[in-house]
Amino acid sequence: MKTFSINTLGCKVNQYETQQIHELLEQLGLHKCEPPKKPDLFVINTCCVTHTASAKSRQCIRKAQKLNPDAVVVVCGCLPTVQISELNNISKNVHLIGDRENLAETLNQIAHGNATALCFQSPQSSSNTNTIIKAENDSKIKFKKELNNHLTLPPLTSFKGQTRAFLKVQDGCDGYCSYCIVPKTRPFVHNKPVKAVIQEAKSLVKAGHREIVVTGVFLGAYGQESVRRKNWPNRQNDNLAILLDKMAKIPHLARIRLSSLEPADVTPQLLDTFCKHPNIMPHLHLSLQSGSDAVLKKMCRQYNSDTFREKVESAKLMLDRPAITTDIIVGFPGETEADFEQTIELAKDVGFAKMHVFSFSPRKGTAAANMQDRVNIKAIKERSKILHGLNTELSQKFQQQFIGETAEILLENDNGQLYGRSERYFMVYLEKTKKKLKKNELIRAKLIKYGEHGMCGNIL
Repeated sequence: MKTFSINTLGCKVNQYETQQIHELLEQLGLHKCEPPKKPDLFVINTCCVTHTASAKSRQCIRKAQKLNPDAVVVVCGCLPTVQISELNNISKNVHLIGDRENLAETLNQIAHGNATALCFQSPQSSSNTNTIIKAENDSKIKFKKELNNHLTLPPLTSFKGQTRAFLKVQDGCDGYCSYCIVPKTRPFVHNKPVKAVIQEAKSLVKAGHREIVVTGVFLGAYGQESVRRKNWPNRQNDNLAILLDKMAKIPHLARIRLSSLEPADVTPQLLDTFCKHPNIMPHLHLSLQSGSDAVLKKMCRQYNSDTFREKVESAKLMLDRPAITTDIIVGFPGETEADFEQTIELAKDVGFAKMHVFSFSPRKGTAAANMQDRVNIKAIKERSKILHGLNTELSQKFQQQFIGETAEILLENDNGQLYGRSERYFMVYLEKTKKKLKKNELIRAKLIKYGEHGMCGNIL
């Protein structure tokens, strides 16, 4: 076992964990293998938030086996953790990691040639932790008790291949929004200690990363044992603000950005922390999902449309024209034309800098999958088209207000068409220059016009 390859699907948390896997395998003496070379080990870090994500995950498994039938394939991430019959027909010599705590030690055994069996606990045998499933070569491994669970995925020292580094500080969700399967794939809410976060952030800065994106499954619940606000003292959580205040003081950390929050996570202390530290970017990704209170209630979200508006208004009062980005689900069961119009109205009121639009599809294992009063496909497509058009309009309007001003750009490439992201996350494409610039460099540019794919700027 000498070489490995990793395919990653899904969210920033998965991307962070892929980097951990990468570092572990290098510590175990393996080297990353790039196509068209054939690796000895494939790791497929899966996503199963949607049927499409699951299908892509399974497709990656098949492609890996086709590229090198003799390779070992390890399937980790969210898909193997839930029993929804989507990996029942997987072929032999594929390791399915149903318990994340076993991943590091399983990779260790594979790297040393000690584990070549299909490692999977089926629903029928879930009560038997000594289940043995034989591989093609008749070698075998006990499912759980044979693993030495002291080995864990390491903290990151770098985020290879990326200018921005993701740093996971929180994991798990027990919120059970009716459309979401994540509480079944990551049910245990836990947090990385502040000291460990700071040390890892310092390592990432030392590796040359100028920007760190703080991420988690439910980031706003950092420091809590549940994501349900009714279980929090005073139903408010300032632990994230306290963490950010400490991170922002790390020398040479030029930018901190947050991944997704819910509106109630935007506390006065969090906004004060933003104002206190200019290296925390004026960008909040607040998941809306719907502008209709009736739909939000069916989704089991922990806020209503008025709360969303109030939190956005608070952010705009405290911060200089912050970028407010969001996620919206179109066609949730029972969504009427009036409900959809409320979403349109709220989007216009907020003036989102960017909207990620998702068409609802029932996910097996969630409450919404069994809901009646489905919206027909034609209506979902029409509503999605309208929202995509509105997204283009609002994005352009948000970015154009900065024409003539100066922005700081984190350069994402150093040849050809130069581009990078501004403080408010929108992409800026830079005019040609004779200056020798390097990827990951922070430069200042004057914004001159809105182009086809984003803002255009002149390097100062």
